Amino acid sequence: MKPPEPLRATDPFAVEQLSPDFGFYLRTTQLLAERRSAMQHIEIVQTPLFGRAMRIDGCFMTSEQDDFFYHEPMIHLPAITHGNVRQALVIGGGDGGAAHNLLRYPGMQRVVLAELDRDVIDVAREWLPGVHHGAFDDPRLEIHIGDGRAFIEGSQAQFDQIVLDLTDPFGPAVALYTRDFYRICQRALKPDGVMSLHIQSPIHRGETMARIVASVRSVFGVVRPYLQYVPLYGTLWGMAMASNQADPLALPAAEVDARLARHGLNDLKLYSGATHHALLALPPFVKALLDAPAPPIDDGDCLDDPSLAQDTGSLKLVAAGGGNTVAQRRFCGI
Repeated sequence: MKPPEPLRATDPFAVEQLSPDFGFYLRTTQLLAERRSAMQHIEIVQTPLFGRAMRIDGCFMTSEQDDFFYHEPMIHLPAITHGNVRQALVIGGGDGGAAHNLLRYPGMQRVVLAELDRDVIDVAREWLPGVHHGAFDDPRLEIHIGDGRAFIEGSQAQFDQIVLDLTDPFGPAVALYTRDFYRICQRALKPDGVMSLHIQSPIHRGETMARIVASVRSVFGVVRPYLQYVPLYGTLWGMAMASNQADPLALPAAEVDARLARHGLNDLKLYSGATHHALLALPPFVKALLDAPAPPIDDGDCLDDPSLAQDTGSLKLVAAGGGNTVAQRRFCGI
């Protein structure tokens, strides 16, 4: 095996610190696009490993080559468990990847995308066709710009599936991780509806992960956490499916494959009948973490997690020519 080439001083690297104790780096070759919206700093960078990648406030969000590591389990595990999703809501998800995967179902009638920042959609539409695959031009997609919680509170619609494709739970975003918000989502689901969400990482955000899961469990009768390593997040990542009726553990692998075939989903890269159950098989340390008592998150709470603090750490860019530039940023994982 050929040994890896040594790092060169002229290579530009984006270094993302996930917590005060660890992080990862990724080589970038070009800044393709940059926009500062009223809310955040959006960048598209070219990377040799993952192709085009989106960063928001210095944090990697998605890329052309690895988005399937989280979009597929985030969308298809609950959708296949439900079996007949026709109306779906995505809160967040401005890169279009979640919407694309939902719109792949031939029976899907309507997908609503509630995104806070139009600039995220505009940048993704232009620069990340390998993530959204034209989803923004699908007539079944409805885009609502604004606060996702306000949208769902003011809507009378009910959905078969809700996807919470959100940024990390710090600052105002904590309001989208509380059991008060999950009750709102429960009311917006049909009786057999399903919901999926990010629950953070058991590696460096175990306490936050446990509190999110406790919050969801206080509202829904069925809550199934699952795990997937996401390369662009640099760590083992947690997601969960919640429902009042549907249980992904009750679905045999053969039935998962049969449902995928009926929907024409024969080219997925990660999700299948076998990986359906592999995703849901929690290692003992995660099961112990999530089975231990943890206080749910309520409206008005703050999370005492140093890896979620704003302006505690830095994004270091090793620029071409060997110079270093440092920008203050928040720690983040999604």
